[in-house]
Amino acid sequence: VQLQASGGGLVQVGGSLRLSCAASGLTFNTYTMGWFRQAPGTEREFVSGISGSGKTIHHADSVKGRFTISRDVAKMTVNLEMKGLKPEDTAVYYCAADPRGLGVRTDPRSFDHWGQETQVTVSS
Repeated sequence: VQLQASGGGLVQVGGSLRLSCAASGLTFNTYTMGWFRQAPGTEREFVSGISGSGKTIHHADSVKGRFTISRDVAKMTVNLEMKGLKPEDTAVYYCAADPRGLGVRTDPRSFDHWGQETQVTVSS
């Protein structure tokens, strides 16, 4: 299984970014896909997740109303649209895959496969 994340960068407060994660080596629609982030000196935290079917979506309270997660089965990608970015969104972001594709778990230990980090920096 390989997960390739992209799309991070530097943006001003209130701006937008789109992260993408391309998956390979797995039956994509049987995996729950998630995004996590980690700021310096903090624990890795759940951001958003989408179940294998796409019917269940869960966002952390801190990003609700600002972030949107979606998956493209044909392209085997999961996207995270981030709007209204705040300085506290600054972190390295990771995409991850949970083989238990029903529902969305927020514990990073539930996710077996991880992509490389992509940095998101929001400047004030």
